[in-house]
Amino acid sequence: MQKWYRSFILLLTFLFYTAYHLSRKPISIVKSELHRNCSTVIQPVELNITNNATWCDWAPFDQDNYQTLFGVLDNCFLVAYAIGMFFSGIFGERLPLRYYLSAGMLMSGLFTALFGLGFYWKIHSLWYYAVIQVMNGLVQTTGWPSVVACVGNWFGKGKRGFIMGVWNSHTSVGNILGSLIAGVFVSTAWGMSFIVPGLIIASTGILCFLFLVEKPEDVNCTPPEHHSDQESGETEPQLQDSPHMDGAINGAIATESQEITEEQTEAISFCGALRIPGVMEFSLCLLFAKLVSYTFLYWLPLYISNVAHFDAKAAGDMSTLFDVGGILVFSLFLYNYIGQRSLAITIVMLLLCGGLVNGPYALITTAVSADLGTHESLRGNSRALSTVTAIIDGTGSVGAALGPLLAGLISPTGWNNVFYMLISADILACLFLSRLVYKETQRWCGRAHQARGYKEF
Repeated sequence: MQKWYRSFILLLTFLFYTAYHLSRKPISIVKSELHRNCSTVIQPVELNITNNATWCDWAPFDQDNYQTLFGVLDNCFLVAYAIGMFFSGIFGERLPLRYYLSAGMLMSGLFTALFGLGFYWKIHSLWYYAVIQVMNGLVQTTGWPSVVACVGNWFGKGKRGFIMGVWNSHTSVGNILGSLIAGVFVSTAWGMSFIVPGLIIASTGILCFLFLVEKPEDVNCTPPEHHSDQESGETEPQLQDSPHMDGAINGAIATESQEITEEQTEAISFCGALRIPGVMEFSLCLLFAKLVSYTFLYWLPLYISNVAHFDAKAAGDMSTLFDVGGILVFSLFLYNYIGQRSLAITIVMLLLCGGLVNGPYALITTAVSADLGTHESLRGNSRALSTVTAIIDGTGSVGAALGPLLAGLISPTGWNNVFYMLISADILACLFLSRLVYKETQRWCGRAHQARGYKEF
């Protein structure tokens, strides 16, 4: 029964965060429809056209500064997401995850659909779309700390790396489905590219409310062990004395155990989570890794459309290959210089870049966050998991906001400069992990030397 519940929770949380990413993707697909090359579009006879260059564009994105305006929309979402993420983990520890996650998905569906309704209501105000993006960014922060905390409640540390590595493919699956769904409607009625994903994530919110089980104890299952007895330093008392002494000792042990249990169930503070070894390094590494990943997420379809001259649907479909692959400096350099020479090379390079970028990024946001959240220094306080996850992903979200913003500012000077910015970010991501890599290498060498000494002895 416990295995069944674990598989069920893993599937549910996979669907939940797939829906979150599915609802974020349409904006990147629709950009190339909001500002098009109108000279290649057949003009309707009944329209009284005054400007042949921008007649098919959607105001206010019909101006020369359209890339800057797209950057504003991206950052309204991403800055709100980054700020909200630092508080989301704190709320997630103190509120029931089922209610918190359900409300977040329902609100995300509402704001995603409202963006698409701007097409049918013929809204051309930048403020409308900007406010929708801000609100959507805030409510989307309910997702990541909650699903990671829920999975952490059900799976122990031993199996977590492999399980979360497979489970984290929801990010790529959500991006792929979001691109494909948005691509179906983008050339005919781009509003539906938002409304349909909005309905999907709202539906998963209802599923969450009806079926999510937060902890194994809620259904009489055994909770996983995050650390061994040796790590926690607990030993069995080996005292023999009179019955009265035994009663006193047992009473003292029971009282102490109750105090420790109460202490462990208290939510960790923000500063306390920052003091966990490795949290700062992985947070800053993720900042630059997300900068690269989210620049691709929000700007890749427009880049393909501008450079390879694909239409909006074809550019969106082609961009999914980046997520199929799943970022290394060398792969970015190659894609920039040879990625557009032929369709076959484009496909291969997108697959390669996607695998090399999203792999390390996914590992930090899942298994690493979960392991740090149940670090032995916390003495088994698994409630810290939501806060640690929020800190790491919140810091990464700052990079996610900077990437599209810088891309919008730099792209008018040439796409080559955008790729140089991404390459620099990847180098910085590696540098922030260098100290941890050095310490881990020293520890590994020490163990190997010790094992060799035992063998010689």
